[in-house]
Amino acid sequence: MAPHVKGLRTRGFDAHAVQLPRGRAEAAVASFRAAAPPSLDAIIGGHSYGGRVASLLAAEERYGGLVLLSYPLHPPGAAERWDERTAHWPRVSCPVLLLSGDRDPFARIELLRRAVERLPVARLVIYPGLRHGISPMLDAALDEIAAFARAL
Repeated sequence: MAPHVKGLRTRGFDAHAVQLPRGRAEAAVASFRAAAPPSLDAIIGGHSYGGRVASLLAAEERYGGLVLLSYPLHPPGAAERWDERTAHWPRVSCPVLLLSGDRDPFARIELLRRAVERLPVARLVIYPGLRHGISPMLDAALDEIAAFARAL
């Protein structure tokens, strides 16, 4: 996450990375909460597992915004699990920005589009040709995140 944090800082944001324990996302929520206490002035988020943990936290607490990079909608080859991985999304009350590649094996785009409908306020940005990670489009993605944050 170092390039993401550096890029957001150069865009004028006080960004920090959160070190999360390995294991089930639900078990890591308390660690994320301790590192980023609930605040309407804070935007939380993360890439893949970190985004899943952040979304679970945002379903429990109030934040100003949520950014999900390459959200792991389902394990590769197990698309049917998308429903359970987004069951908490209707409880996320803050605006959400999702950034995903259209070839991500962890998120079939047609399912991700359906899942985003569960979020009360959300915007989905899809990057053609990208798999699980936005690094090839990092500057564009950071510009999206900065615009999202400034609009809140």
